[in-house]
Amino acid sequence: MKLFKISIFILLLTAFNGLHAQQSGSVDLKAFHGISSHDLLDYAAELSSDQYGGRLSGSPGYTAAAQWVAGRLKEWGVKPAAGSSGYFQHFPNAWTEVLNPGSVLIFPAKEKGGNPIALKFPDEYYPGSNSGSGTAEGEVVYAGFGITAPELGYDDYAGMDVRGKIVMIESGVPYTQNDKGLAQWEPYSYHRYKFQRARELGAAGLLYVGLTANPNTSYLEGFVYAHIAEDIAEELFRDSGKTFAGMKPEIVKAMKPSSLSLKRRVAITATTRHYPEALSCNVVGIIEGTDPLLKEEAIIIGGHLDGVGSPGMVFPGALDNASGVADILGAARALAMSEVKPLRTVIFIFFGGEECGLYGASKFVEDPLWPKEKTVFMMNLDMVGNGTGFHLSGGLSHPDIYRHFEEANRIYLHRDLRSSEVRQSFGRPRTDGAVFEKAGYPTLGLWTTGSVKTVYYHHPLDNIDGLTPEIMEDAAKLLYTGILGVANDRTLKLSGN
Repeated sequence: MKLFKISIFILLLTAFNGLHAQQSGSVDLKAFHGISSHDLLDYAAELSSDQYGGRLSGSPGYTAAAQWVAGRLKEWGVKPAAGSSGYFQHFPNAWTEVLNPGSVLIFPAKEKGGNPIALKFPDEYYPGSNSGSGTAEGEVVYAGFGITAPELGYDDYAGMDVRGKIVMIESGVPYTQNDKGLAQWEPYSYHRYKFQRARELGAAGLLYVGLTANPNTSYLEGFVYAHIAEDIAEELFRDSGKTFAGMKPEIVKAMKPSSLSLKRRVAITATTRHYPEALSCNVVGIIEGTDPLLKEEAIIIGGHLDGVGSPGMVFPGALDNASGVADILGAARALAMSEVKPLRTVIFIFFGGEECGLYGASKFVEDPLWPKEKTVFMMNLDMVGNGTGFHLSGGLSHPDIYRHFEEANRIYLHRDLRSSEVRQSFGRPRTDGAVFEKAGYPTLGLWTTGSVKTVYYHHPLDNIDGLTPEIMEDAAKLLYTGILGVANDRTLKLSGN
């Protein structure tokens, strides 16, 4: 009987301590454990399905995906944050429908004769996401990075006549240091600039080296282009006396163009339809803080909802970035259901237009739905769905924020968690988080480390088979616990206060 009484006492004490922990601690354990890898994988699978057509921003498929996300927020009681537009913050977003894979034919050198080589989609080429319709055929000219920068004493097109020819160019710029010098090259690093420059000089079409689908390019009526794999670029160099692999290092080392005719002809065919007046949107939800004063301060958690669409076939965009969206949805649901409420306001943003040029993030910082001076921090999630650990970029520069995520990981998750200081990038912004950072928001980014599966970037095999559901669950749990820690820290002061 004595042993029985002791057992009952221990059970009651355990129950009391558990209840006490839920009531006075930093999290609601029921909400915490309610975050399920199965649910998160289901969210990612839904968004990656063919019905959304790869979620190209501006397209009907993206709009349907945005409505689905808004439906989940409404279901969980996360309120709309875009005023009369409800959950949707709209902005212009032209897009191009690629109606079929098109074709790329490489003709042999005249003296060799033979039949043209038809490149294989999607292993050797992708149709241009913003290509004009039609066929462009001509001699191939390698034009390095496709840059004319007179103030920098650099011109890839110097002494070359590319009229009626197919220009083959590299992405990026020849300057590789991350310093103030790189800032001078930023205007020339944009894909749109490169395409427009080639068109200005009379090129008939363009081959962009790198097998990466990319809607962040220019639609120029009648200007046809395609993306090609590096081994195809090497094939085109075969009769030039040089190698493609050797060209970029040569240009970068000398900081001097090295353009040349490749003595080969190519024909590129594309069938597309352009929608210049289209709109897209951010999906924005809010959980209002419960403290009369602290609720005026907000935490922003965001990730891009859009993908690269269907350039020849559906590119599912599971890791990039249905995974980050699913993680945020998991945290949003937990916070909405949590018995431990945030004292500060929490805002969730699912950005449109990231792949097209960071349109959604730019729209938010230019037309904010919450005052910047009342924003504690912004955290961005992109491709957080494959790995074994976490990296919280910018955390060491914001220790009062980072410590809450570090403590949450130490107590609840026990994952490898690393961090870094904010490091200024002098090149063009590449993430939604970079847009916020450039606008003056305290900005962090949640990433994964230790990839478990092959990463298919802007590739048709970026499907849910490449996700690690366990790391997604822990990402959502890290968000839930870390956000609550920051939201309920009464000692925390806004940056600059």
